Amino acid sequence: MHRAGDVQGRRTSLGAALLGDTPIGIASEGAHANMSIAQRLVVLATILLLAAVPQPSHSTDRTLKLLLWQAPSILNPHLAPGVKDQTASRIIYEPLASFDSEGHLVTFLAANVPSLTNGQVAKDGRSVIWKLKPNVKWSDGVAFTARDVVFTYSYITNPDVGSSSVGTYKSVDKVEALDDLTVKVTFKNVDPAWALPFVGIQGTILPEHVFAPYNNKAAVDAPPNLKPIGTGPYRLKEFRTEDVLLIGDDVVNTVKIIYEPNPEYRDRARQGFDEVTLQGGGDAKMAAKAVLGTGVVDYAWNLQIGDAELQEQEAKHIGKVALYFGSYVERLMLNFTDPNRETSDGERASLQFANPILADAKVRLALAKAVDRNKIAALYGRTGRPTANLLVAPVLYNSRNTTWEFDPDKARALLDEAGWRDTNGDGIRDKSGLPLTLLFQTSVNAVRQKTQAIIAADLAAIGIKVEDKQIDSSVFFSPSPDILNTSQHFYADLEEFATGNKSPDPGSYMVKWTCAEAAQKSNNWSGLNESRYCSDKYDALFRASETEIDPEKRIGLFVEMNDLLIADSAVIPIVEWANVPGLRNDIVGFDPTPWDSETWNIADWRRTP
Repeated sequence: MHRAGDVQGRRTSLGAALLGDTPIGIASEGAHANMSIAQRLVVLATILLLAAVPQPSHSTDRTLKLLLWQAPSILNPHLAPGVKDQTASRIIYEPLASFDSEGHLVTFLAANVPSLTNGQVAKDGRSVIWKLKPNVKWSDGVAFTARDVVFTYSYITNPDVGSSSVGTYKSVDKVEALDDLTVKVTFKNVDPAWALPFVGIQGTILPEHVFAPYNNKAAVDAPPNLKPIGTGPYRLKEFRTEDVLLIGDDVVNTVKIIYEPNPEYRDRARQGFDEVTLQGGGDAKMAAKAVLGTGVVDYAWNLQIGDAELQEQEAKHIGKVALYFGSYVERLMLNFTDPNRETSDGERASLQFANPILADAKVRLALAKAVDRNKIAALYGRTGRPTANLLVAPVLYNSRNTTWEFDPDKARALLDEAGWRDTNGDGIRDKSGLPLTLLFQTSVNAVRQKTQAIIAADLAAIGIKVEDKQIDSSVFFSPSPDILNTSQHFYADLEEFATGNKSPDPGSYMVKWTCAEAAQKSNNWSGLNESRYCSDKYDALFRASETEIDPEKRIGLFVEMNDLLIADSAVIPIVEWANVPGLRNDIVGFDPTPWDSETWNIADWRRTP
């Protein structure tokens, strides 16, 4: 596969590197490989040169320096294995439009926003017409036309390609070029979410004249995956698979992608830098030091370290945490099936057998009232806040009808009403000989283990014993049906993780709680409904949302779905997650949205004097 070697978090002190006490290694495809002598000499020469040559002050520096502590390996957004690759690709590629932080459409390659009012969205909700901007060119000078949009759909939906964006296009029946600047998208059924295809990172358009030969099984090895041609403000100049970044006296091994202004870009005045560099490697702590503590980079992604550490770095007044909240909610999932009982063919957590404890709504509500969300949110500092909702973004969908409370006394009363009492004085409630013991699993993560401890103590205080289980994240989040300790199999009573809607339209997120999506053996554990919750009322609300094209009514349906899940204690939302990028203080124009890469508006970034 045409991908640059992944660079893991490997660092070496500058002194040790210069003295040769520690080899400077590059990790390729997850394995550390030492540099050759020649490579080491090149790196050391680079270090010495950087140390000797006066660097420009940031007030006059026309180079924008970006850092991702996970290294991009490909520059094709539709084959991107992760956010790191999408972030690097989005500097080059553009969609027809994208959503801003409030969920409003902002045009890129589209001339305007389709609507019922301008007639571009069909009244029956079965099609949408996109008008394209005229005189747009790819960075190689070839004209951008509707044919490129049609081709991109063909490429993404070709099973031989294996695109990571294909889910966004499942509702599309066909895409047609009505003329060079007009595209018609027809859906298989009424589709209120007409604004998802060709929008955001999954909607970035590929050039037909470049990718047409690779619209097949050769897609994964296509040269343009690392040599892209786009319409964005910057184009690729060089992709170095081996480079270094000096952060204080540390040397961090990275890949380095160098961009330059796209000479064919339609608005040259918006190209605020003569060069953009993106380096990938290191770890979150080093990235925070680079942007907040030393200022050797202008932007760093996903600073997943403690808020106290972030504030310590911010105190140097070089950079700031530019956190923003999106849709991700850390939640406590409740298993509605019995993880300890097997069917005749060996299926655990089967729909045939209800959970003997959590099938009782009073027990579930007791759990919700016993969990101290404020105490858990304090673990996150500024980067988390307690919530009563599962659907929190865009703000119009964030229900005002729900509340949460920490009330152990009410929790105890609910358990009493449900018949769970401590009959033998061991501190654990029981009923009909069954002790009130719950197995609680989550991924290995310092904050999650602290959360487990808080929840275990909270539940112990009301007579519930919690047995904690930690699973490596590569196993817990694995999509493989053959791995048993996954969130999908859910062989426990409780589990914790975070997720949220990936676009402002929450349809593909709220479908998770429909009966048909229950993860089970018959669908190879691919169902989205890990908890196996099932409600006829919820299903009816979701079905109504699939055909309701009035935006206000549709918002109301999703709010009602959220409220039903909360009232039924089907799941216990705990904390809203913030995204935590870092910026140098002299960078302006950064305007992140949860619905696209953080580089989506890089044409607006500037350095202030």
